Amino acid sequence: MKRTITTLVAAGTVGSAAVLAGAYVGLVNVGADDPHFPAVHAFLTMARDRSIEVRSKGIEVPKLDDETLIRTGAGNYNAMCIGCHLAPGVAKTELSQALYPAPPNLAEIGVDGNPAATFWVIKHGIKASGMPAWGKSMGDEYIWGMVAFLNQLPKLDAEQYRALVASSAGHQHGGGESQMHNHEGLHGDNKPDHHGSATAGQDQHGSGSAEAAPGHHNSAPADHHAEDASAGDEASSGNHHSEQPPKAEPKIHTHSDGKEHTHES
Repeated sequence: MKRTITTLVAAGTVGSAAVLAGAYVGLVNVGADDPHFPAVHAFLTMARDRSIEVRSKGIEVPKLDDETLIRTGAGNYNAMCIGCHLAPGVAKTELSQALYPAPPNLAEIGVDGNPAATFWVIKHGIKASGMPAWGKSMGDEYIWGMVAFLNQLPKLDAEQYRALVASSAGHQHGGGESQMHNHEGLHGDNKPDHHGSATAGQDQHGSGSAEAAPGHHNSAPADHHAEDASAGDEASSGNHHSEQPPKAEPKIHTHSDGKEHTHES
C-alpha cells in the first residue's frame, strides 16, 4: 500500500512537472481560434458551472414579471449585450463568432432556468471568457432588470423585441454609463451617433462642395488679402502720381522787336 501511494505521488509529481515545462516552453496554444482539448474543455466547464452554482445559491430572486423591470432590462440588454449574445432577428456578429468560448445565444436560452445564477454571472463576470463584471458599474436593481428581461427574451419575436426596446429608457444603470459598448448601431437598428453623423461631420469639417470649402478655410484670408491688395493698389496709385515731377509753368519773355515768346520747359 505504501509503495502504491509512493508510486502515485511520484507519477503525479512527474506529470505536473511535464505540464509546467510544456506550458513554459510555449506548447500551450492560447489562441482563441484553437479550441481546448475535449478533456480540458470538460474540466473547465465543470469548474465554471460548479463555481456559479455554489456562489449563487443564496441569492434571493425578486419578482421577475414586473413590466417596469423588464423594460429597463430591455434597454440595457440592447445597448450592452446583443453584440455577443444576439437577439431575435439579429444574425451572428463578429464578436459572437470570434470569442472563445462562444457566448451563449440568450435569445434562445434566456436565464436557462436559473435566474440567480444569471444574476451572479452578469454581476461578477467570468474570468478569461470575455464576460465582463457589470456589477462594477451597474446597480443590482438594473442587473435584476436584465435578468427579468432575459426571462422573457426567448418568448419574443423580432418585432416584439424591437417594440419592447423602443418602450425602454435605453442604456441606464445608475452610474458609469458610456456609449463605448453600445451596439445599437451595429445591427441595422439605428445609426450610431456617438461618432457623429455625416451631416455633423460636414458641419465640423466642411462639406464636399466647392462653395463651402472656401468658407471654412479661405473666407477670412481672402477678405484680408483683398483688403491688402486694395490698399496696395491705392498706395501704388498714389505713389505713381506723387513721383511725377510737377509740371513747370511756361516761361514768357519779350524779344527786342516787342513780340512775346513762350518757352515750354
